[in-house]
Amino acid sequence: MTTSKLSHVPAAALRAWVSEVFAAAGCAPDEAATIARSLVQSNLYGHDSHGVGLLPMYLENVRVGRARPGQQPRVVTDHGALVSLDGRQGFGQVIGKAAMALAIERARAHGCAVVGTHNAHHLARIGEWAEQCAAAGLASVHFVNVLSVPMVAPWGGTDARLVTNPFCVGLPHEPHPYVLDFATSAIAVGKAKVALAKGSPVPPDSLIDAEGQPALDPAVLFGTPKGALLPFAQHKGYALAVMCELLGGMVSGGKVQSDAEQPGTFNNMLSLVFAADRLCEASRQDEQIALLERWVKGSPRRDASQPILFPGEPERITEAQRLREGIPIAAATIAALRAEAARLQVAGDPFGA
Repeated sequence: MTTSKLSHVPAAALRAWVSEVFAAAGCAPDEAATIARSLVQSNLYGHDSHGVGLLPMYLENVRVGRARPGQQPRVVTDHGALVSLDGRQGFGQVIGKAAMALAIERARAHGCAVVGTHNAHHLARIGEWAEQCAAAGLASVHFVNVLSVPMVAPWGGTDARLVTNPFCVGLPHEPHPYVLDFATSAIAVGKAKVALAKGSPVPPDSLIDAEGQPALDPAVLFGTPKGALLPFAQHKGYALAVMCELLGGMVSGGKVQSDAEQPGTFNNMLSLVFAADRLCEASRQDEQIALLERWVKGSPRRDASQPILFPGEPERITEAQRLREGIPIAAATIAALRAEAARLQVAGDPFGA
């Protein structure tokens, strides 16, 4: 593998340019800005797999009709605290935001809400939806499945049958919420793409080749015949992926993976949003969180240079660094982004010479 050069790009300039590109592709200004903010924020948090490197895939999906600009979710069924929404193939950044706004409204009215969102184009970083709920003072749990070409082997299998099926939990907290957000595969597909663009290997025990043998080269995931990602934590990650498939895919009103041809990168999500302070007073939550944090972080460190962190803290540390130094983007990713901008006749970019 050949290591790709990294350029460091200011977040504000990158956000403005990405918004301009999506506007040129047919998105209204507000929609383009929403998508750009979401993608760049993922980069700022260090989740480059869900950042601006997705732009070429998104625009290709627009060209072939898999992603539809200008959509808002449609209510399919409404039982007060339980609602099913059709995302109508709209951009997930827009559909997810609207779905969570409805979930927040219903959770405030009823104490809890269960919202199923199906048929949405890529819902992006699921932690964003937990953060939206947390900003409203609500806790949330999210089960997500992915309808695209299979990329993840079942535990004990040698070929791909599932996709990365994220699971997410969010809890309000100051100065930032606690958010757990991870793929049920050992790494996300996007992280394998980032590794490929950088010319880096993937971590051990995250990938198998087409013969089912362990591999470190991310290229085996995208070649022919194709390898597969492994579930995280062996059978545990696989079992959670299946539950995400059933709850996120089926119960939301959407579909599950099967031998049927999949339409592209679509997500279905089941979100449980609730007022935790109606179960445990906010002052007691603060007290208990402080006790737990002090106890856990008081453990002697295995590596003195590596702090013990709570969910959500690594993202804020990375964000602060990247706001100072710029967002690192591989040369191969920059080339792909420039090609899309040229196709849309968007002049100039923030990447420098």
